[in-house]
Amino acid sequence: MNKTAIRNFAIWARNKLIADVSYKAGLMGITSEGISDALFQSTLDVEFYDIGTAEPYAIRGEEIKQRKGLVDIIRQKEKESDYATAYSSVIEEVAYTWFNRLIAVRFMEVNDYMPAHIRVLSSETGKLEPDIVTTPFDADLELSESEKQQIIELKNDNKLDECFRMLFIMQCNTLHSMLPRLFENTSDYSELLLNVSFVDQDGVIYHLVHDIEEDDFNIEKGGQVEIIGWLYQYYNAELKDETFALLKNNVKVTKERIPSATQLFTPDWIVRYMVENSLGRLWLEGHPNDTLKSGWKYYLNEAEQEADVKAQLEEIRKEYAKLTPGDIKVIDPCMGSGHILVYAFDVLMQIYESAGYTQRDAARSILENNLFGLDIDERAAQLAYFAVLMKARQYNRRILSDYVICNVYAIRESNGFDKSVLECLGDARIIGEKLIDVFEDAKEYGSILNIDITRDELGTLEQKVEELRNKTSYENMFDAINSEVIFNQVVPMMLQAKLMVQKYDVVVTNPPYMGSNNMNNKLSEYAKKEYPDTKSDLSTMFMQKTMHMCKKHGNMAMINIPVWMFISSYEQLRYSIIEKYTVTNMLHLGRGIFGSDFGTTAFVFRNGAGSLYKGTYLRLFNKTVEVVTVETKEMWFFERKGLNVAKQVDFERIPGAPFAYWAGNEYISKFDGLKIKDVGAPKSGMSTTDNNRFLRRWHEVDYSNIGFGYSSIEQTSDKKYRWFPFSKGGDFRRWYGNNEYLFNWYNDGEDIRKAVVGATGGRLVNIDIGFNESLTWTKISSSKISFRYKPKGIMASDAGPGVFNLSDNMMYALGYLNTNTAQFGADIINPTLNYVPGTVESLPFVIDENKKHLVEEKTKDNLEISKDDWDSFETSWDFKKHPLI
Repeated sequence: MNKTAIRNFAIWARNKLIADVSYKAGLMGITSEGISDALFQSTLDVEFYDIGTAEPYAIRGEEIKQRKGLVDIIRQKEKESDYATAYSSVIEEVAYTWFNRLIAVRFMEVNDYMPAHIRVLSSETGKLEPDIVTTPFDADLELSESEKQQIIELKNDNKLDECFRMLFIMQCNTLHSMLPRLFENTSDYSELLLNVSFVDQDGVIYHLVHDIEEDDFNIEKGGQVEIIGWLYQYYNAELKDETFALLKNNVKVTKERIPSATQLFTPDWIVRYMVENSLGRLWLEGHPNDTLKSGWKYYLNEAEQEADVKAQLEEIRKEYAKLTPGDIKVIDPCMGSGHILVYAFDVLMQIYESAGYTQRDAARSILENNLFGLDIDERAAQLAYFAVLMKARQYNRRILSDYVICNVYAIRESNGFDKSVLECLGDARIIGEKLIDVFEDAKEYGSILNIDITRDELGTLEQKVEELRNKTSYENMFDAINSEVIFNQVVPMMLQAKLMVQKYDVVVTNPPYMGSNNMNNKLSEYAKKEYPDTKSDLSTMFMQKTMHMCKKHGNMAMINIPVWMFISSYEQLRYSIIEKYTVTNMLHLGRGIFGSDFGTTAFVFRNGAGSLYKGTYLRLFNKTVEVVTVETKEMWFFERKGLNVAKQVDFERIPGAPFAYWAGNEYISKFDGLKIKDVGAPKSGMSTTDNNRFLRRWHEVDYSNIGFGYSSIEQTSDKKYRWFPFSKGGDFRRWYGNNEYLFNWYNDGEDIRKAVVGATGGRLVNIDIGFNESLTWTKISSSKISFRYKPKGIMASDAGPGVFNLSDNMMYALGYLNTNTAQFGADIINPTLNYVPGTVESLPFVIDENKKHLVEEKTKDNLEISKDDWDSFETSWDFKKHPLI
């Protein structure tokens, strides 16, 4: 698959479609500046609009109604924001609607899935003219006599583009009966704004047919339906860039931009790993089948378990054995364009076939009983719906001609809904009102929404809706109108509510990624209220939510960022996982799965306590900051690189319970003894708020105005000096050095104290001990942690903290902290290259009394050598002369 060609086309097509749609709207007086009235000579049958030419632009009949619909939807959206935003939103919506339809038709025609088996955008013989234009009456379109005559006339007059546009719209309307959620009836304003041509070599259709290899769409020739997902992601690429540019300017992400800001297409082998080890494992553990297992290349075998754990697993597997294929419920609550659902379909098909089902029957059952999906993005949901049905069509040729339920939905919100409509629900009105209330601003939250509606209540509401459907007459016109509103607006919300309250055997997803700093106020407040343990990132909130979506002993598989494994703000989440869930296996992926990212981890949890279970972990990276390609990581997976087996209960023995699966019992046992905090006090130091203002290198100021050797901050009140030594961290260096900076503390730090008050990030913490002798280190490192002796008189900082109060252990601690043993411990507690005091204080501190004196002597030697080295260059304030002189 040529992803470069796909990317280039999708990005270009979005801009082209937006330009074409905007142009058509502008012809009818609708622009980004406003909406113009029709010219005075207009009538009920024809409307004229000034386009700056001698002849005005005219629209007639149905086009007038379509324009009115366009104006109405813009005005409606304008009430929620402003005109420019509303206009842009509608133009974008129409553009992506036609993009989705065009790529859907292209996929279907290449795979011979079109109802009349005739190509619409291209020709099987390779000619420019599409086959539907060449032989329009072979397309099985329902044409009236006048339409047939119109087609003949257009062809005779060589108006082939007009003929094509007419036939293309008719074909889309025909596809409405097969794929109603993608090919909605085009007699609305979207048809009015369609501007397509097969002749124009700068048109979207020409580029779609010629820029992307046909085989990339053709399943029989190695093509995959996942091309739909890549087209979707690349279509949004520029919108994503725009969103991140806004974030850099401190503009929070609006709900309209959440999809473009958060969605990432999951590499195929990661999808296979997640599905095979969750859905596949669920089936195999109750229905052992070596043939199935051998076909799942990314399935990880279970580690050898202890007797008690084996007994527990046997009981769970007895439950699994009772499952039939039709019982299994699988959901992707952040489905995007459906990549995970499509592969889950394949695995389910294999399960059904192993149980004796035909492909035809299995395909229908999978759609109706097994697969479920949700997403906040309408355009993604359309493509997921299409992708799942195309996968079903691969196994059942008749599936598109039958009415089949497909349980994938875009989450709707209830904003602006008139509750008086609910009167026709009778006693079920209260439930309807709860439904409307819970989905207010639903697109802000998506599937993390916690809804307080029970399955019984939804059953009651569903029964009432069915009664309305079965009514043959209404008491008055208002009841009839309200019932239609119920069917069109309330029923979709009822269906999505059912998916949200239902429990699942398997939950698999790649959640959205967004830190709390980028969330808008509504989402941020909801996160704090509903997800206090995971509120720092949207992906970890989804992690917590998806675990609750699982049935008891169900499986949850996910890929997300590994912050939850180590950092302190997720400590409660880690304890919850250890105590309530079972980590079956994990791929710790490092950087590179989503390009130059912040690292990822993919994992499978079972909903049920399993603290003694031995999970399987693969560490698929060498260095934390190293970016490695997806293909290389896949190769390492097959090599079982970095294979570790660990009991999750052992993580609780480590301070903060980090998921340090590589630590080993021998090292973990060291955390049961003394720690650095038992012999010293790791503390952060001063943060000035503005280093450019308050810090200088020592050679930038008058040397006589520097106060060296002060033991306490109180001594500086003599006002003899303005500048004092400051520990700012610096490059990797052990034993001694990096003493380069001064801070302005004149008149008891008057200027800094004023700046810190109310300032973000400014702190004067621990300044009472900051001048004391200590061991300092650089908090944020590009490699390893390095400790240096800091004599009295140098102020500790946030970037250069210190271990204070070590007294007689100073030299031994300096030697120990600069060993690989201490580094190994730091990597266990917090492998993020951000070595905060909490990391250092939790390090095991092993004192070997027999070797303590020797360690101290070696440390003093290293310290002296390092100090001589530092002082031998002019960058040291203790420089005397160069060593070569």
